[in-house]
Amino acid sequence: MERQGSFRHGIVALLPELRAFARFLTRDASRADDLVQEALVRAFASRGQFAADTNLKAWLFTILRNLFYEQARRRKREREILDEYGDQALSLNAHDDASDELSDLNNMLWKLPDAQREALMLVGAQGMSYEEAAAICGVTVGTLRSRVFRGRRFLCELSGGWESVF
Repeated sequence: MERQGSFRHGIVALLPELRAFARFLTRDASRADDLVQEALVRAFASRGQFAADTNLKAWLFTILRNLFYEQARRRKREREILDEYGDQALSLNAHDDASDELSDLNNMLWKLPDAQREALMLVGAQGMSYEEAAAICGVTVGTLRSRVFRGRRFLCELSGGWESVF
């Protein structure tokens, strides 16, 4: 019973960070809340697989991330099917980044490849170690470091210098 209580308390303590990461991934508060809720349902359903010596934060972030990509693949397939039937009026992608304005960091971040943006958010905004972030992304630490470096370099090129990025 004690293990279950600490599991629940650990999840509750991580809710703000999970919501922040989900909002970053989805760019939509409502979708982010749904994503966190579904991730928590999966976490509780799989709590028997959680080992006490495992990092709960990394475990939950991995579930959230995998669920986000699963939903993205599903939405992509749905769009393909709708396009096949000529239903061009229904657009499941509510965010069209057509702006040429690169004045703020948010716009620049969304110009990064997904893997680099994700690495920067986990290491930079979430304050995770490279090892934790690499475990969440399912890559080696070296690969994650490379993604962070390339992402920072790309932001530097967009902004015109390191000083304006960091």
